[in-house]
Amino acid sequence: MTESRTHDKSRDGAERTTAPDHALTAKLLRFQQPEKTLRYLGELSDSRLADLFGLELDTYRAVLRDMDDQARNTAAELLEDPAFAERVDALPFRPGQRIVALGESTTADRLSWCAILRHLLPDGVVFVDLAVSGLTTTQALAQLPPPPHLRPDWVLCMLGANDTRRIGRGADAPGTRLVSGPETERNLLALRELAAPVPAASPSPSPSPETSPETALHGADRWIWLTPSSVDQERADAYPHFRHAGTGWSAEDVDGVADFLLGRPELTVDTRPATVGLHLDDGIHLTLEGQRAVTVALVEALTPKATETTGTAGAAGTAVTAEATAS
Repeated sequence: MTESRTHDKSRDGAERTTAPDHALTAKLLRFQQPEKTLRYLGELSDSRLADLFGLELDTYRAVLRDMDDQARNTAAELLEDPAFAERVDALPFRPGQRIVALGESTTADRLSWCAILRHLLPDGVVFVDLAVSGLTTTQALAQLPPPPHLRPDWVLCMLGANDTRRIGRGADAPGTRLVSGPETERNLLALRELAAPVPAASPSPSPSPETSPETALHGADRWIWLTPSSVDQERADAYPHFRHAGTGWSAEDVDGVADFLLGRPELTVDTRPATVGLHLDDGIHLTLEGQRAVTVALVEALTPKATETTGTAGAAGTAVTAEATAS
C-alpha cells in the first residue's frame, strides 16, 4: 500500500508533514528523543523538536500527551489491585530524593516502565531519565554527566542489550558483537563506580550475606540493576529490517549480560521471565504490556516484605537477588 501524505512549507521554507502516517510518527516519537541526543545544541524548544519530526507543534504535543496518558492510565490500572497499591505505598523512594535512570530504548521508550513508574511515585520525588535509545554501555559511559552534577539518591540501571547486537549476522554467520562481553562487564562496573548514589545520611553497618533486600535498600547502597528484557529469537531473526542490515541479537548473548548482573551483590531484577511473549514485531522492543510487566517486577523487587503479607501482584517469574550492598 502506498502511503499518502500531505506536505506544505513552513515560514522558514522547511517541508512539514500535515497529515502524517500516525503509526510511523508515533513509533518515532515513542523511541526517539532528540533533546537527549543533540544536547550540544542546547535546550531545544517544542517547536524545534516538532520541526525535526516534520510535525506541526500542536500535533507533536498531542502525540506526546497521548503517550503520557497511556503511561498514566497503565499506572492507574495497576493501582486498582489493592495488593499492588500496598506495594507502591511501601516503595523506598521519598519526596526530595533524586532517582536517576540509565538505559537504552527499553527505558527511553515514552511508554516504558520508567514512564509508568513516574506516575506511581509520590509528589516531590525528582526523576532524571538519562536513557537514550540505541545506547551501548560504552556510549553510556561517554555521555554520563560529571559525578558532581549527577548526585543521585537512587540509580536504576538497565543497560547491556545493545552491546550484544551483532554486526554481519546472517543465516550462516553469527556476526561480531558490538561490544565484547568483558568490555560490557568493565563498562557496567565503571558506571557503577562513577554514578554511585549519594550515601544515605545514616548508613547501616556493613551487611552480612544474609542481609535482607529491604535492609540493603535502606543502607548506603541504592543502586538497582535491571537485566535486559527477554528476546523473541524467532521474531528477531525474521524481522526484515534486521535481516537487510545484517544485524541482530542472540538470546544467549543477552542471557550472558543478565547472568553477570545477577552475580553482582547489588539488587538485581531479572526482567526476562516477566517479558516473554510481550514484544513488538522486531522481537526486541517491548509492547506496553511488556513495559507494564517490567514495572511490576521492579516494584515487587523493591518491596519484598510485602510478599509475606499480601502475596505477589501478578509478575510471575521475576528473579531477584539482593545478597548484600557493595562497598
